[in-house]
Amino acid sequence: MQARESASLREHGGRVDEAERLYPSAETPWIDLSTGINPHAYPVPPVPPEAYQRLPLGRDIAALSEAAAAAYGRPAGTALLPVPGSEIAIRLLPLLQGGRARVGVVGRTYSSHAAAWQEAGAEVRPLSALPDPAARDLDVVVLVNPNNPGGETVARPDLLAFAEQWGQSGRKLIVDEAFADIRPDVSLLAAPALPDGVVALRSLGKFFGLAGLRVGFVAVNERAAAIWRRRLGDWPVSGPACTIATAALSDKSWIAAMRARLAAERRRLEAVLSAGGLLPRGGTDLFVLAEAPAGLDLVDGFARAGILIRGFPHTPSRVRFGLPADEAAWRRLEAACASLAAAAAGR
Repeated sequence: MQARESASLREHGGRVDEAERLYPSAETPWIDLSTGINPHAYPVPPVPPEAYQRLPLGRDIAALSEAAAAAYGRPAGTALLPVPGSEIAIRLLPLLQGGRARVGVVGRTYSSHAAAWQEAGAEVRPLSALPDPAARDLDVVVLVNPNNPGGETVARPDLLAFAEQWGQSGRKLIVDEAFADIRPDVSLLAAPALPDGVVALRSLGKFFGLAGLRVGFVAVNERAAAIWRRRLGDWPVSGPACTIATAALSDKSWIAAMRARLAAERRRLEAVLSAGGLLPRGGTDLFVLAEAPAGLDLVDGFARAGILIRGFPHTPSRVRFGLPADEAAWRRLEAACASLAAAAAGR
C-alpha cells in the first residue's frame, strides 16, 4: 500500500477501525501500539450506583482535586481544576486568551496545540527551543514536557527561570505535562509557586491507562481560575469519573509499582526494536520513537502484520511504538521485527 493510501493512520494514534478497513487481510486481533497510553490500566473500582444517578456533588469534585494535588503537587496559590480530558483545555486556551495571539510551539509535538490556536485565528510559529524571554514578538509559548513523540524535557529549574521572566509582561506559558507522571522531576506542580502566566495541563489517561474516562486537570494561579470555573461549569467531570479518578490518584503503591514496570518495559521495547534493525531515537517510559532503515514504510509493514504503530507525515522515516499489553503481543511484535530485519537484509 502506498503511503498516501494509509495517510489517515499517520494523523494520530488509535485508529484501529481505519486500519482494519485498509488492511482486511492483516493478522488479527489487531495490536494497537500507536498511542502513548499505558496498556496496563488502573483496575477500576466498583462505582456506587448513585454516582450514575445524580450530578456529582461539590465534595466529589473537591475530593478529586485534592487527590490530584496529593499525587502531582500543588504550588502555593494555585488552583487545580478538573476538566473532561486535557483536550478540552487545549481547545479552550485560545478562547480564553482572546485577540489575535502570536503563539510559539516548542519542538515537533502533537498537532492539537497548534491546530487549536490556528482555528482561533492565532499566528502560530514552530520553535526549536524556548525563546529568549526578553523578546517581544510572541504572546504565548506552548511546551509539551516531556515531549511527544521524542521525550525531550526541560528541567524544572530552567523552566521556572524562563517562566519568571516570560510572565512579567503578561505573556502566557502553557506547559502540557500529559506524560509527567513518569517524569515527576520535571513537573511544575512540584514547585513552591507557579509564576504569573503559567498554565499547566495534566492528563489521567496516559499513565493510568484510562483515556476513555476523559479526566484531566488545569493548574493556574488562583487569580486566573475564575474564568476557567465559569467556562467549565459546576460539573466539569462526571460522578463515575470522580470516583474512579480519585481512587487512582490516591493509590500510591500502584503508582510506584507501575513506574518501575513501565521503565523495565521501555528497556525491553528498545531491545526488541534494535534487534529488528530500528534505531531508538527517544521517547518516554510509555513509548519509543524509532527510525527506520532507508526506504522502508514501517506503518505499512507492521499494519500488514496486524500491528498499528504511529507514523508522522512530516518525518516518514520515524515512527512511534507504544508498549505491548501482554506476552502474546510482545511475541507478535518480536516476530514482525524479525521479518522486517530479514526483509531489510535481503534488499
